[in-house]
Parts: sequence; structure tokens; C-alpha cells
Amino acid sequence: MKAFVYGGPGLKSLEDRPKPEIKEAGDAIVKMVKTTICGTDLHILKGDVATCAPGRILGHEGVGIVDSVGAGVTAFKPGDRVLISCISSCGKCEYCRRGMFSHCTSGGWILGNEIDGTQAEYVRTPHADTSLYPIPAGADEEALVMLSDILLTGFECGVLNGKVEPGSTVAIVGSGPIGLAVLLTAQLYSPAQIIMIDLDDNRLQVARQFGATHTINSADGKAADAVKQLTGGRGVDTAIEAVGVPATFLLCQDLVAAGGVIANIGVHGQKVDLHLERLWSQNIAITTRLVDTVTTPMLLKTVQSKKIDPTRLITHRFKLDKILDAYDTFAHAAETKSLKVIIEV
Repeated sequence: MKAFVYGGPGLKSLEDRPKPEIKEAGDAIVKMVKTTICGTDLHILKGDVATCAPGRILGHEGVGIVDSVGAGVTAFKPGDRVLISCISSCGKCEYCRRGMFSHCTSGGWILGNEIDGTQAEYVRTPHADTSLYPIPAGADEEALVMLSDILLTGFECGVLNGKVEPGSTVAIVGSGPIGLAVLLTAQLYSPAQIIMIDLDDNRLQVARQFGATHTINSADGKAADAVKQLTGGRGVDTAIEAVGVPATFLLCQDLVAAGGVIANIGVHGQKVDLHLERLWSQNIAITTRLVDTVTTPMLLKTVQSKKIDPTRLITHRFKLDKILDAYDTFAHAAETKSLKVIIEV
């Protein structure tokens, strides 16, 4: 089968690989139909994710058709159309029983990281009964690809961890796909202000179309001053970091009001300074999280009812044999104006 392979920092290729086989009773082999590229995949290619070894097939998102199942799988059978969760969960360990599926002792974020992933013609998915979701009849499969990871990450790590609530003020630092996913899902909670901050005017324009109340280009270094002006000098109740570089986390520390929350989403490959010398007395909370996908059933219903349309995040489409072009397009978003890309297998 064809598969996209990480060869080490800066190295990637489309290769022929053997079709995966059942290894454990709870496994399913899924024939991929559609997948996508995540910002985390770009972090892997930079060498920021030490758990992902060279030779790994990347990808942790997508929809497909069950090809075969292990003897222990009871919820799915060959021919079922399924959504693949980016998080594999056994449903039985201590962390899973606490709803922290990302820390499952035999799962978590392993697809496209510790085991081969979804950017291929077939993928082996462990713990299939608790890590796959049936696709409702008539569902838009491209929309559901966004429910493998990005919409859930924005919602759980940004909106829920950030304690967004009616009438609150929110700043989202980073208007890329994940920041826009936060923007889409934050509106479920009716905050009074959603301020999007980025360096890219095109992405800020998209943010306005998606419902941002204000947008700020931070190129002049005065984003914090602009936010203070918009919030009567106090800052925001929730500052969400959606990039994963030191400068944006530092900016969140400048934006948050007393009693507020800094919710980190970005994947950080470098150390970041925390200015406790001025934040120690401010009653703030700082949250970190890897998406747990506990809200998948709820967001599936929300998307099916048209309350959220995640296909608005999709800007480009490619076939699997053009995945190198897809990565190039996704990685050069400022020039290509890309958000999410769909890869049809």
C-alpha cells in the first residue's frame, strides 16, 4: 500500500508499505477514505516530537471503512463506515475511567506517533470498540474528518479548559486551523468578545467571516495594548495559545486579566518563560491538555444538526499520491492561503 513516511527531521516520502495486520484481539484494520494533515504533523517533521521515530507512517485523523476486525471487537464489522479518533482508548484503565483518554496506559495519542497512522491506504486501529465511531447515514464525511482531532482539540483544550462562558471576553492567539476551530466552538457559549490575533491578514479576514468580534495583526508588537483598549484596560477572561511558539505564550501572559485563564493548545518544542514575578498575585490559572476526545459524541450531534459547519475549515483537496504537494501547501499557508487540506485515499 502507499503510505506517507516520516524519515527524520525535514525528511518525508511517499512509500510502498505492507498492508497492516491484526495484532491484538481489539484491533481493526480500516481502509482509509479521507484523511488530513495536522499542525502536529509539521511539528513531527521539525523533530519536535521525540516519541515519533523515523520510519513512522504519519497521520492520526480520518474516516474509512472497516476491512477486518480482531476476535475481541464487538461494536464493528467489516464494511462499517467509521470515524477514526486521534486518541486510542482502552476504556478500562484508571485514566480512561477518569475521562483522560489521552493518557490511556495502552493507547493515547499513538496513531502516527508511536504506531503507524492514517496517511496511508490502510491503518491498524487499536481498541477499536472504544476508538472508532460509526458514521451516521448521510453524514458529510469531510466534515467528520474535522472531528477526528481539530474541532475536538479546539473545543476541549481551548474552550472547555479556558472556561469560556456567556458574556466573557476571549482572545485567541493564532488564527490558523486550530485557532479557527476554537473560534467556531467558542460561539456555542456566547462570549461577548472573541478577539483573534495573528500575523496573517488573510487568516484574520477568515476569522471575521467565522464570527470573531475583533481581529488584531500583531506584527507591530502592540497586540496587548490593542486588547487592553478593547477590554477597558483589564485584559481578557480567557487567553488561548494556539500556535506553539514562545512569543505567543508570552503574549497570552500580557493579555490575561486578573482572575482569568491561559489555556495552552500549541505543541511547544522549546522552553517558554513564565513571568511569575508579575503573575503570582493575579489569581490566574494556566491549563495544558492533550485532546481526550471525550466530547466526540456531543460534537457529532452538533455537526449533524448544522450548529457548526467544520467544512468551512477545508480549503484544499488532494489525492494520496499528491500528499507531498498537500504538505507543501499546508506548510506554506501564508502563500497558499490554506487552512485544512483533505486527502482522498
